[in-house]
Amino acid sequence: MQTNNHQTKDYSAVLNQKYGAPGTKEREQFDEEAWNFYTGQLLFEARKESKVTQEELAKRINSSKSYISRIERGLITPSVGVFYRIINALGLRVDIVRPIA
Repeated sequence: MQTNNHQTKDYSAVLNQKYGAPGTKEREQFDEEAWNFYTGQLLFEARKESKVTQEELAKRINSSKSYISRIERGLITPSVGVFYRIINALGLRVDIVRPIA
């Protein structure tokens, strides 16, 4: 594994070099995969904290265990509707807030 001894000061420049500038096909693909992974990790952690198995969650939202697994592994992104069904099934809620300026 190649490292830069923690000398990176501008991660955007690293992403631009490796995946292209924002708006390019390669960068859009990277961004989509990153969001898939992030969404999957959020849902995985929420499910684990709720002590719910993938199978139980799948039953609660009328889906399959394999579908939940693919979401959690970042292979797919659930639709907004499915995302909210999962959140609701785990007894959670989503708050939309404006960032502090």
